[in-house]
Amino acid sequence: MVILPELVLAAGALALFLVSLGTTPSPQKTKSVAVLFGLATFAATLFSFQSQDVLFYGSYAVDQYSQLFKMMIGFSLTMLLVFGKDLKGINPSIRPEYYLFLFLSVLGLMMLVSSVELIAIFISLELSSFALYLLVPMRDDRAGLRMQMEAGMKYILFGVLATGFMLYGMSLLFGLTGTTYLKEILETLAKGDLQPTVAVAVLLVLAGFFYKLAVFPLHFWVPDVYQGASNETTAFIATLPKFGAVALLIRFLTVPTGHNIFLVELMAVLALCSMFYGNLGALVQKDIKRMLGYSGIAHAGFILLGLLSLDREGYGVAIYYIAGYVLMNLACFLVICTVSKEGENLRIEDVNGLYKRQPVLAFVLAVGLFGLAGIPPFVGFMGKFMILTSALRADHLVVVCLAAINTAIAIYYYLSVVKAAYTADPGEHPAVTVHPVIQLAGVMLVVAIILLGALPARLVDYASLVVQTLP
Repeated sequence: MVILPELVLAAGALALFLVSLGTTPSPQKTKSVAVLFGLATFAATLFSFQSQDVLFYGSYAVDQYSQLFKMMIGFSLTMLLVFGKDLKGINPSIRPEYYLFLFLSVLGLMMLVSSVELIAIFISLELSSFALYLLVPMRDDRAGLRMQMEAGMKYILFGVLATGFMLYGMSLLFGLTGTTYLKEILETLAKGDLQPTVAVAVLLVLAGFFYKLAVFPLHFWVPDVYQGASNETTAFIATLPKFGAVALLIRFLTVPTGHNIFLVELMAVLALCSMFYGNLGALVQKDIKRMLGYSGIAHAGFILLGLLSLDREGYGVAIYYIAGYVLMNLACFLVICTVSKEGENLRIEDVNGLYKRQPVLAFVLAVGLFGLAGIPPFVGFMGKFMILTSALRADHLVVVCLAAINTAIAIYYYLSVVKAAYTADPGEHPAVTVHPVIQLAGVMLVVAIILLGALPARLVDYASLVVQTLP
């Protein structure tokens, strides 16, 4: 079935809703149901990988492009459910509801990557976002009530603001073109000159996409939300929504228009602002999640660099980069969720001597951070190299030079965590007990990060191919 992954997710959400009824279910039962449907979702994405169809009067496209993103979303969801299965930062009495909203948010992302019409995009984005708004303040009281509530308020306020911008931009596009279908809108705009109203409409619509991707200047929520949300929720925010944002951006940019120069200049400026703000902000952070939040802002800038060429090779590299970025973040958050005893935030000193306390976790953390820093042979190095090559091919020499400087800046704060894990004295920090399943998940992520770094051609070529099939 062409929408099998979406149906499995909806069934999982319904099952978790039923589990939440009546008396408080056992944590083991809730966890088992969630992991089972997570695995079923990933299996459904593999089963329907070759499916192609256009549904709901042309507003929902199931094609190779959307199925690739759905497969990556399904794999990432499964990994999150496996290493975050204990939900240390979530009160046991509300864990069924937590998983329910998590599945609804993923369902919205699955719908988002297939949406090719403004109303469908808006509904999918809001389904994903509003479910996620509820997850942030669900952190256990022991972790700090004020911090989680502040994070929840900031997340929803910035989210509603970005949504308002996007919805107003969509209304302008409809007024200018007389249609809500993305392809027809862009083709109509391509026939005219760049008018102020068109520029404003495009900027406002992009605001919604940039919010999900945490691009400057719609990034202000990131550090506080990363720090205030539970470890499992932060791991979700830092990974899966990025797929939806990149998928939408590429769909928006693939149709040639007469406004390419305007978009390229805009993205180049925002990319540089994101990289400098994110990397400089991360230098002084002591909370690892907050540091990864600033890091995410910087990496959003690198993703925009891959789009500057406005060709299928650049789009393919951007897809490759976001896949690698999510894998590296999953590796880091696997360690954070496992080392944290009661779901508390980890500071850099909390991983002191991790190599002696739990060698496997120390290695997983090192690989994830080395990759994010852009050190070979990991996927982060090859991703950054190909991103910079793509931008250089499009004659953005100054942007590439400044991006290379940012890569050097980022190495410092990533390696400071690795240094603490491998060279610092463990002190009073106890040994860490790790379930074999979590160790296996960590090894799988390490293997994926290394293989994608050593053999990037297959994914990049396939991603470029599926982008070429877009209408």
